[in-house]
Amino acid sequence: MSYDTKRNESKQENKTKHVSFKPLKEFYTNNYSDNYIHTGSFPQAHVTNVENTVEGYPKLQKLFQEKEKQIADYATKPYGCKVAIDEMVPTLKNWIKKDKITFDVVMIGCLTDNQFIYPLLTQLPLDKLISKPGFLFIWASVQKINELSRLLNNEIWAKKFRRSEELVFVPVDKDSPFYPGLDGDDNSVLEKMQWHCWMCITGTVRRSTDGHLIHCNVDTDLSIETKGACNGSVPPHLYKIAENFSTATRRLHIIPARTGWETPVRLRPGWVIMSPDVLINNFAPSSFKSELARVGCNIPLKSEIESLRPKSPVQKTEKLV
Repeated sequence: MSYDTKRNESKQENKTKHVSFKPLKEFYTNNYSDNYIHTGSFPQAHVTNVENTVEGYPKLQKLFQEKEKQIADYATKPYGCKVAIDEMVPTLKNWIKKDKITFDVVMIGCLTDNQFIYPLLTQLPLDKLISKPGFLFIWASVQKINELSRLLNNEIWAKKFRRSEELVFVPVDKDSPFYPGLDGDDNSVLEKMQWHCWMCITGTVRRSTDGHLIHCNVDTDLSIETKGACNGSVPPHLYKIAENFSTATRRLHIIPARTGWETPVRLRPGWVIMSPDVLINNFAPSSFKSELARVGCNIPLKSEIESLRPKSPVQKTEKLV
């Protein structure tokens, strides 16, 4: 038998094998939207790595562990400032003028709908309360975040605060304490159950040169409620996002809403939490300044964390001939 004959027979056998292959009769897909229609179970309840988002990635797991430990080592003691909503603006102005206190990270809002964020933003001199560079996190429901977006698009606001990132938090189901439900004036077919956050920057911050101020790529923009989240007005992960992103230790959280005893406002190390329903009222400007002198205003760089942290690729500059 000639070589050409053998080659033709080999091709014919390959064609036969290819033709004899039968595709699957059923096409399997993870269509959890269709599953929700039939079972009522939300798609986010089926995400498998919610409890450990870096499962299977040893370097990222070590990064999270080292980062969490370092944040705890350089955190001030937890402070609570119990202030009525209508007294928040005068109190904060007093901190600015009398006590000369500023913050590098300010978070406003929590996961309750009855918040007075808009009046606070329009009356409070945030440009004097937040240092430059500094970071502002504003959490609100879908309806209120749209209202806040119009405010932040204002030319005066745009000069002071540059919108950088949009963060999203999703409760796991309707039984969650963080489930907002539908607003009364909302005629939407789909339930808007997520919470949004605008992260704004004051001053100029560059990823390539300001690694001592920010740690990019340590966390994600989307958070799903975990089983370990205790009942309260703020899930712990909302604090972790700000802590992982900025190396600053001067952190303030303002909650302009009554949350009640069913959703308590708990203290957190490294933060000053202002709320009418905060559990402990122990803030004093002199004590806070002493704590800052002890831990410093920024978490120092650590070579091990820097080597583990994902970084944006450096663009190669063309050589001039």
